[in-house]
Amino acid sequence: MRLPLFILISISLFSCSKDEEHWTNLLDKELSQWDNYLSYRHKEGYNGDQPKDDEGNLIEPIGANKNEYGVFTVIEENGEQVLRVSGEIYGCVSTKQEYENYHLKLKIKWGNDIYPPREKLLKDSGILYHSIGKNGAEYWRSWMLSQEFQIMQGHMGDYWSQATSVIDIRAYPPEYTMSAVADKSQPFLSIGSGEKLGGYCMRSANFEKPQGEWNTLELICFEGKSLHIVNGEVVMILKNSRYKKDGEQIPMTKGKIQLQSEAAEVFYKDIQIRDLDAMPAEYIQYFN
Repeated sequence: MRLPLFILISISLFSCSKDEEHWTNLLDKELSQWDNYLSYRHKEGYNGDQPKDDEGNLIEPIGANKNEYGVFTVIEENGEQVLRVSGEIYGCVSTKQEYENYHLKLKIKWGNDIYPPREKLLKDSGILYHSIGKNGAEYWRSWMLSQEFQIMQGHMGDYWSQATSVIDIRAYPPEYTMSAVADKSQPFLSIGSGEKLGGYCMRSANFEKPQGEWNTLELICFEGKSLHIVNGEVVMILKNSRYKKDGEQIPMTKGKIQLQSEAAEVFYKDIQIRDLDAMPAEYIQYFN
């Protein structure tokens, strides 16, 4: 039976509107869906040890939900709510809710401020996903055990292992001082804590927009698989998300989402998420 054209159009519009309704906005003026954590004003020469004061006494991290320093603020720009992360102190905002099987999208642009110990380095931030456990679990004593979607000048979409996380990535293997480089044509390589390949893989190509322009980042996670997408381009294909504990490898497919404060001013807006009941059809090809 052939349906009249106006009915087909109506069904199509209804489907689109229903899909749009599935998106949940994660940003409001009060940051009501986020906690925050601040660790340290790290200095040049930091080596992973707990920082000490001038008299040699250990310094405790600032802690959770102590944002009197204004590291995380929501401002208005052109009528839109924007999260400003000053970067002055290492830390993060973390969703209060844990997520599994989802599509996250947001927009990000760089500010102008940059702080020690990265004053002479590239501006840096990141999306940490499947975040579990306590903050301060990794080298910088600031974030949870997690997988990282790197946000860095020229390196949007890189991967970093945080703490003991491991994942498999389609990538060219490294040689000598070079790192692994993501590429959809390559087999999956195991990358992360305690693996033959360390905890870093470079994105396949640079699709970042110029300073001051908004970039759209998307993170798709489904049943241990994930995709890093920058301005509409898939730059990394990952699967078999896991972490190591007491010699065992444990699946890591669910957790909080963290946005890093890492010595550079950065702005986020249009932070939205939706649940997935399957890997979107257009991306299945990357895992075949």
